[in-house]
Amino acid sequence: MVSASSVRVRFCPSPTGNPHVGLVRTALFNWAFARHHGGTLVFRIEDTDAARDSEESYAQLLDSMRWLGFDWDEGPEVGGPHAPYRQSQRMDIYADVARKLQEGGFAYECFCTTEELDARRDAARKAGKPSGYDGKCRDLSAEQVAAYRAEGRTPIVRFRMPDTPITFTDLVRGELTFTPENVPDFGIVRANGAPLYTLVNPVDDALMEITHVLRGEDLLSSTPRQVALYAALGEIGVGNGTAPAFGHLPYVMGEGNKKLSKRDPQASLNLYRERGFLPEGLLNYLSLLGWSLSEDRDIFSIDEMVAAFDLTDVNANPARFDLKKCEAINATHLRALAPDEFVRRLVPFLFPGRSPSEAELDLLAKAAPLTQERMVVLGEVVGMLGFLFVQPENFHVDEADAAKVLTEEAKPVLAASIKALETLPDFTPDPIQATLREALVDGLGIKPKFAFTPLRVAVTGRRVSPPLFESMELLGRDETLRRLRAAL
Repeated sequence: MVSASSVRVRFCPSPTGNPHVGLVRTALFNWAFARHHGGTLVFRIEDTDAARDSEESYAQLLDSMRWLGFDWDEGPEVGGPHAPYRQSQRMDIYADVARKLQEGGFAYECFCTTEELDARRDAARKAGKPSGYDGKCRDLSAEQVAAYRAEGRTPIVRFRMPDTPITFTDLVRGELTFTPENVPDFGIVRANGAPLYTLVNPVDDALMEITHVLRGEDLLSSTPRQVALYAALGEIGVGNGTAPAFGHLPYVMGEGNKKLSKRDPQASLNLYRERGFLPEGLLNYLSLLGWSLSEDRDIFSIDEMVAAFDLTDVNANPARFDLKKCEAINATHLRALAPDEFVRRLVPFLFPGRSPSEAELDLLAKAAPLTQERMVVLGEVVGMLGFLFVQPENFHVDEADAAKVLTEEAKPVLAASIKALETLPDFTPDPIQATLREALVDGLGIKPKFAFTPLRVAVTGRRVSPPLFESMELLGRDETLRRLRAAL
């Protein structure tokens, strides 16, 4: 039974490159779990790899979390009782813990060179034995240590794994056991003194009193190491010696049933932001990658997810990322937006880097209902409504559509349309449609499809657009006629 007041989970990404959807799914499950139980979400930045981490990526992480609607109770920009929350600012803590682990006999210096390790691993593999570290430096004498130092060797620090099996209950996968030969001693401090992920992650979890660790399945093999390390930390007075409860979330698979990599184009969160996915639509879909609200319901709000989220419902099987389904779910959320909210979210795409005028906002409010049911992502508004907001000299017709539609056969259509619209007293959709139908379908004997498509391309610049007659009304008589004459 989970105690609401005691739940403390953490989301701890590394600031390397652009955030990806697998990372977002992990953040979502942690956030939903914390909010469901009224617990605490700790946002921690694991930036100890100076060669790969960057301030730009750090800023992107914070911006992405805010865009997705995630809040956190402790971490950057918020603070908290366990600050600082960037590991690069906690190096003295890790150095002190590593020293205490060595003094307590839980860790030791290893002087093996990379070449020696590789040679012994190759020999073990050929002999059909486990190829992990063989414990050569586990019990060096003072003379052997002095000899290695005299050779100029600089040691790493390894954690001494227990010689007994390690068993823990995974919240998603049930009880798991790892035998000693499959979990050899591992490095916790580099030769240059820099702490490794294998040390800093459990140390921070212990000091920050993390109760539940929800993370990707790819980290499952490191869990027995961490379970052993938590016990040792308790012996040296760091934390209480009890490992948090672990839940390893299923892989997110991409094309060809391969694990979705950060390098896969469809993995980048920025791609979805730039295309105009709604945060609520994207999160709704990502929540389905390993969890579901019910068997027959794919569309729900984030509040509904939080209310229902239970780790017992998380599926251990890999989940395949389906872009088409993601788009369909986003489209449903987009169409459910209130008109004013829909307009507000369109503004950054139609008017990038500037604020629209009152007249532009008024025109957008009138035009938006023509497209809301037709759109999948917000970015499509540029192609659908952009023709309404360009200066006459900047209006261009799509070259491919023009070549296909604005041919010699279209000239009589354009000419007749101009003549019919010039004297039309009521320039609103119904009279426009009636007048053009009389002039083209009845007057020229042309089928509606062939009569109206040249007009659509001439007026909106594309063969696919909002309703033609409503578009003409929004443009106004003068601009509509100007575009028709230019096309002619």
